[in-house]
Amino acid sequence: MPGKALRPGLSVFLLAGLLALPAAAERVIEGRVTVVRDVDTIVVAGTPVRLNGVDGPETSTRAGRDARSFMARLVGGKHVACRLNGARTYDRWVGVCYLDGQDIGAIAIANGQALDCPRYSGGRYRELETRAARARLPRSGYCR
Repeated sequence: MPGKALRPGLSVFLLAGLLALPAAAERVIEGRVTVVRDVDTIVVAGTPVRLNGVDGPETSTRAGRDARSFMARLVGGKHVACRLNGARTYDRWVGVCYLDGQDIGAIAIANGQALDCPRYSGGRYRELETRAARARLPRSGYCR
């Protein structure tokens, strides 16, 4: 009924239940990579995915364009599986994507095309960074 308030105890119970739910459930998507936006964002079966923990150079730079080309050669048109963590940034879901069981973010970092973003990766890619990439690529302020 409009204007009818819930009992105080019930309101607290419902609010507690809602707060206990995750913002978005983890899920896995699989499909063909139709677009490579840059080294850390791909579109899989129509779903934009931001690679979690990967700090790639902006496509407005030469390094960023080279990194996007690297990723396009690696996964463009290929079938990948992405484990999405439930988070979103702009229009993208956040997750880790795999090509033939290999983490494509790790491949990009190991090949000097991106850096680890420890704020989001927990440092899982730190050892894969190349010395040349550390010297050449700026680390995003939000990754520190």
